[in-house]
Formats: sequence, C-alpha cells, structure tokens
Amino acid sequence: MKKGDKPGTVRVGLVQMSCSDNPDENMKKALALTEDAIRQGAQVICLPELFRSRYFCQSEDAAQFALAEAIPGPSTEAFAKIAARHDVAIIVSLFEKRAPGLYHNTTAVVDGKRGYIGKYRKMHIPDDPRYYEKYFFTPGDLGFKTFNTDKAELGVLICWDQWYPEAARLTALKGAEILFYPTAIGWHPEEKDEFGVNQHQAWETMQRSHAVANGCFVVAVNRIGFEPDPRGAGGIQFWGQSFMVAPDGRILCRAPVDKECVMVEELDLGEMSRTRHGWPFFRDRRIDAYGPITERYIDTD
Repeated sequence: MKKGDKPGTVRVGLVQMSCSDNPDENMKKALALTEDAIRQGAQVICLPELFRSRYFCQSEDAAQFALAEAIPGPSTEAFAKIAARHDVAIIVSLFEKRAPGLYHNTTAVVDGKRGYIGKYRKMHIPDDPRYYEKYFFTPGDLGFKTFNTDKAELGVLICWDQWYPEAARLTALKGAEILFYPTAIGWHPEEKDEFGVNQHQAWETMQRSHAVANGCFVVAVNRIGFEPDPRGAGGIQFWGQSFMVAPDGRILCRAPVDKECVMVEELDLGEMSRTRHGWPFFRDRRIDAYGPITERYIDTD
C-alpha cells in the first residue's frame, strides 16, 4: 500500500533551487530543502539536474571534470542517511565519474532503509550553444529504467530525455507510475524577448503530452537563477517553473519562475487506471506496425 494520506496515494515533493559555484554550499542547501520537503509530508523527493554545481556545460572546460564523483559515493551516502531516517525515496542527479575519461550524467535513487537502489544514466545528450554536454557525458548504457519502492514505481529520465516520446513510452511500459525529469533548462537572455514564451510553452507541453500519452504522472524539476558562462560572454537564465502533471495532462502545481521553493503534492495513483480506461492508448497500440521506429529516418525514394 502506498503511504499517502489515503490508500493508493503518495506525497511527492520537488525541490527548485538556485546553484552557486560552491559545491559544498549547494549540497548543504539541497539537503536542507530535502528535509523541508519531508517536514511537509513528502515521501518521494526529486532534486534538479546537477544541483551540486552551476551548470558547467556552458563551455568545454576540462577543469570541470573535477566535479564528478563515484555513484554510489559521498553524495548518495548523504542522502541515504536522510532517506533511512525518514523512510522516504530521494532522486539525486549527479555528475558520475565511472573511470578516467568516462563520465555520465546520472541520477541515483535512494530508498528508505534500503539505501542506494540503483541509477539511470542520461540517454540523450545535447550539443547546443551553452549546452555542450557531449564534451562531458557518455550516453547512458543502462537502458530505460524504473525503480520499485513501497511508495510508487518511479521512472527516472533526465532533462534532454524529456523531448523524446520514445523515452517516456519505454519507461512507462516498464511500469512507471510517475516519470521524473530532473532538469536544467532556461533561456539565453538575449533571445528571451523573441523566443522565451514559445520555448517555455513547448517544454511544458511536451511533459503534459507524456502524461497524457502514457496515462501516468510526470514531475519536472528545474533550477532557477542566472548563471554566467565562466569562459565567455553570455549565460543561461534558468526559468524555474517546476511542475507536476496528472495522467489527464492537467497541471497539479507549478513553482515560480524566480524563487527557490519546495512543493509537495499528493498524487492519487488510482487516477492512472481511471484515465487509461477512458483513454486506452496502451490497449490500442499497433505494436505489429512500429518496427520502423528504430530506423534513423525512413526514406521514401
């Protein structure tokens, strides 16, 4: 039985925070905000992408590899202590050092007294201006994963993964009740006036579509604040606005654009069945006809 206020419910917390260039300071803040979410009743807590540092992928700087750590390692141990003390599950986004010269953008899951129960490595790696992740991260090789807890079946993806319906679908097909997307996404300030509204709406629309198409909950957790490119002009203005979505696509809560906050929402997992009965997308899938989806492109000549 899920342990929300009612049978079949779970209380989910998201942590929206700003990040400085001091990893110890960021870690201390993340732990404190996680404790705050627990005081508000959260049983599953998700932090934003790579919260231990500023978003270092704005430039190709080898010095930033020093931020990486083993998983499991010191950060998972710190959160595991909180998880065990309060019997909660925590989704922790970290820069993983797997071996010299081999790094991943990774999310670890710790669960109550079980401690560290596994990790997901980001599958889709962007390479765009101020998002030079291919320089730092090897694409994930663990596949799409879910994590079984007594709170819920948790599906974990990361940021750029959120633009791919295939990733959401495959994770949902593995039984995910809630899809979590730790995220670091924002505007180039010089483009905000022209493109900002459309960019943000596209991001939110994609997450809502994942919830509708898969009949599950979606939780997207972003950071806030302006972070300059340390090696040149410009930077990224992270747009916050972390949010949770129900299986019918309605937004359950949305954080501010410019404030740190903790938000806790009770999710009725029974809503999944009710929604899927009305919108039986899983039933009507033509799995016999989808073979070409594995092709890069389908030429018609």
